[in-house]
Amino acid sequence: MSTKQQVLTLLRHSGAIFSGEKLAQEIGVSRTAIWKAVRELEKMGYIIQRHANGYQYLPSDVLENTAIAQTHLPSEHIFLMDETESTMKVAKLAALNQQEAPALYIAETQTGGHGRFGRPFFSPKGQIYMSLLLNPNQSFEELPQYTLLAAVAVSLAIDEVTGRKTDIKWVNDIYLDGKKICGILSEATSDFEAGRISHVILGMGINFSIPPETFPDGLEKKASSLFPDGKPTVSRNQLIQLIWQNFFELLDGLPDNSYLKVYREKSFVLGKTVSFVQQGVTYSGIAKEISDTGELLVETSIGLKNLSSGEISLQTIG
Repeated sequence: MSTKQQVLTLLRHSGAIFSGEKLAQEIGVSRTAIWKAVRELEKMGYIIQRHANGYQYLPSDVLENTAIAQTHLPSEHIFLMDETESTMKVAKLAALNQQEAPALYIAETQTGGHGRFGRPFFSPKGQIYMSLLLNPNQSFEELPQYTLLAAVAVSLAIDEVTGRKTDIKWVNDIYLDGKKICGILSEATSDFEAGRISHVILGMGINFSIPPETFPDGLEKKASSLFPDGKPTVSRNQLIQLIWQNFFELLDGLPDNSYLKVYREKSFVLGKTVSFVQQGVTYSGIAKEISDTGELLVETSIGLKNLSSGEISLQTIG
């Protein structure tokens, strides 16, 4: 364990004030080494309060793989990045390099994040941008409804940590108080010869704590964050850990599809008038049902339309 990690462990676990001399004695290094370690921790985002008689750790929201790890997702399979173009791209490259799955890729910020249909994703620093790499090795027909499972896992996790109720916009957006706070993207790659899905990547962007005035013009009317006042009641580590804990528990519970009941109950689309474009033609109708395979069934003037998430984007909901 590095000097930096030892200093962090001692300060965090005790919560007490440690003098530089005492830290040096405990770890067996010089006081200069302690000073350098504290400086490095501060650069990483940890809050170390300096007192006349030493240093004290204060709660700090720094991403840590050990704090996110769980049974299905060991810390050595969690990769943290300060900046990347897109965690989805990183996960795709990892799949090509035969990375053992599941593996999770998390970035502090993205320079080229995107959602469905290549739409750009506003990605300021300090939020949650992550992609999970899975290796299902199943046929397309055998695949679980990963996007729906992920949406339920995220929605329930946010409900738990905030004490508020989130809604799901078919198929992959999470809303809080009528504004979008999370987008989910799923992509799959196949082994053509074997007829199997070799990899699935689930990407998520969660607005954790963004002041409303910092959103691009017009976006603040549509989007928000979990803690817009800048005072989170939980850490990002805690939320991320809970999301994937929920996800893998739901996955382990299959073929029990009780998650679909939760998904449908949280949908704010069902029963409402929606409009959509299909093969260049605009339709309007009442959203009637979400099928067990994730399709949205809409009653239009010309009959029932089955909408697939891979090809349809809802235009309006009223």
